[in-house]
Amino acid sequence: MTTDLPTTEEEWRIRLSPAEFRVLREAGTEAPWSGEYVSTKTAGVYDCRACGAQLYPSDTKFDSHCGWPSFDDAVPGAVKEIDDHSHGMVRTEIRCARCDSHLGHVFRGEGFTPKNTRHCVNSLSIRLTAAG
Repeated sequence: MTTDLPTTEEEWRIRLSPAEFRVLREAGTEAPWSGEYVSTKTAGVYDCRACGAQLYPSDTKFDSHCGWPSFDDAVPGAVKEIDDHSHGMVRTEIRCARCDSHLGHVFRGEGFTPKNTRHCVNSLSIRLTAAG
């Protein structure tokens, strides 16, 4: 995990690719079905692409067929939720609790898993560290 975090958006812009910066720091969204982790089944842990904090164990990932990687739970304390009133709707944004980078949105009550929760995450926000 990266120990020194940037303190300005300009420092983040240097550290991240333009696409990563747009998603992680400007709350952008990658196109559906375009992310590298949409269909991944590899065992491991998904870390924040910006700071390296562990966010999602691979056993919480499931196929929601929504076009983005979906998880029904996060590492305790790793993700924070913020009300999002952009785009004329009310949603719950999820951000990395360590570096405040945008991950995606969380939805509840859809019935995909017993936990009834879907963290809809941009592949550009995460990086898989494979097990073993």
